[in-house]
Amino acid sequence: MSELGTLHHHSRQMRGRDPDEGHRVASPLELLFDLTFATSFSLAASQFAHALADGNYAAALLGFGFASFAICWAWVNFSWFSSAYDTDDWIFRVVTMVQMVGVLVVAIGLPRMFASIERGEHPDNSVMVLGYVIMRVALVFQWLRAAKQDPPRRRACLTYAIAISTAQVGWVVQILIDFSVARTILLSGILLLIELMGPVLAERKDGGTPWHAHHIAERHSLFAIIALGEGVVGTVAALSAVIEQQGWTVDAALVGIAGTGLTFGMWWIYYLVPSAQILHEHRNRAFVWGYGQMVIVTAIVATGAGLHVAAYFIEHKTHISPLATVLTVAVPVGVFLGLIYALHYYLVRRFDSLQIWLLIATAAVMAVTVIAALSGIDMAKCLVILTLAPAVSVVGYEVRGYRQQAEVLAE
Repeated sequence: MSELGTLHHHSRQMRGRDPDEGHRVASPLELLFDLTFATSFSLAASQFAHALADGNYAAALLGFGFASFAICWAWVNFSWFSSAYDTDDWIFRVVTMVQMVGVLVVAIGLPRMFASIERGEHPDNSVMVLGYVIMRVALVFQWLRAAKQDPPRRRACLTYAIAISTAQVGWVVQILIDFSVARTILLSGILLLIELMGPVLAERKDGGTPWHAHHIAERHSLFAIIALGEGVVGTVAALSAVIEQQGWTVDAALVGIAGTGLTFGMWWIYYLVPSAQILHEHRNRAFVWGYGQMVIVTAIVATGAGLHVAAYFIEHKTHISPLATVLTVAVPVGVFLGLIYALHYYLVRRFDSLQIWLLIATAAVMAVTVIAALSGIDMAKCLVILTLAPAVSVVGYEVRGYRQQAEVLAE
């Protein structure tokens, strides 16, 4: 392509990107798109933290689970399509802007959805569904465009369009018709199954779409970094609470170290999984890996929310015990670590003695954290102990784990 061709954004044929393209990285448009999810995660984490601090555990988990799936699934829908069919022409750019508007509408609907659940009412996700309608009208247009301009993969693209449209009609019907709680749960389960099975069925047709393994691994890592931003926000909230209560004390330093250490440790551990290399060789492992990534990101955001709860506890604005407060941070950290090891095993198909010992040591750190909370040790020190949980794996891999992983990948 000429230099002029790389500068303008005239309409181009959507024939699919080369899955073996060298040096494929996230585009500026994809990075701009990701910014809308920073706002969504911030609202979801804030609502989740408030509900936890008030002791409304069931409402908190239900609302946060629903919100996290909606946010992550919107991102996944765009990012995997973009990995396969990003033309970066004016049509693709404008349609992406429409999807960004839809994401922001979803974010606006999060407080209403959380509030309805906390009141014990039928979840009010009407605004969120409106956001999804905006996003999916644009996304279905993209899939239909790909189906028309990429004939060899026409069936795969049409399967995506049909699955997305069917699920979206179902979500709209759920709002318009006042179903009983039991029927609502049943319909939601069916719609979730359609959402998750759509890509599985589509990728089995025509050899699947030409998504790029290294590009999609990078995209998910950037999504995880956005989620880690909530850890930074939670750390600032906890640190501000200590300073407000006690001034610049040792506890303030400990809270800052704990929050930053947890966030940094989770970032370090996220890259223990050799995702790009394995997915490039074994594309059929992408579904479990991709869906697992959604839960990992959810756990990261939940950790940030837990740090918010710790800040509320320090400010005496919670209705829960010190142990419950510590668990709001410890549980998502444990889920995150467990999922990282599980995905590592799924991709590499090997689990050696080092990983077993690292998991045992990590569990011991978590147990000590719980014991410290039960013993009345103050919140700042409990959080510092918890910071050692990800540090165990960091040290273990730097000393020995990476060398073993290189040997396995070479085989």
